[in-house]
Amino acid sequence: MIKKVLLIIVFIFLLIAVRIFQFDIFYDPFLYYFKNSYLDGHGLPEFDWVKMTIFLLFRFSINTAISLMIIYTLFKNKELIKFSIATYAVAFIILLPTYYYYISIEFEGGYLAAFYVRRFLIQPLLLFLLVPAFFYQQKVQANNSN
Repeated sequence: MIKKVLLIIVFIFLLIAVRIFQFDIFYDPFLYYFKNSYLDGHGLPEFDWVKMTIFLLFRFSINTAISLMIIYTLFKNKELIKFSIATYAVAFIILLPTYYYYISIEFEGGYLAAFYVRRFLIQPLLLFLLVPAFFYQQKVQANNSN
């Protein structure tokens, strides 16, 4: 049990490290844009689509790998890992084009939708949805087997 808790803590610190060092590790001109520039009425930053895509995929992959390690440490269930991998893959396939669509229309309807879509790409938010769902599923299954 202590080993499990320590592993979870290490993985959480890794997720925090990704966030802390995001400006140093990843190419993402929208980090600065959403931090300040959108409030000042500045236009969209100039950026390289290919480079940004590679770094979004890189960051998403890092967060996904750490999240999967957390899920596996908590549940030790390969079926949940397979489901989680599929969930992350579908999310990326849906979210990336959606985010790029908002960029392509220069946040015409406002920046909030793009901001939150981007959040799901660069933060481990799916982890915070999956873990409680898996705990709930585990509880329901335990109650049904009694």
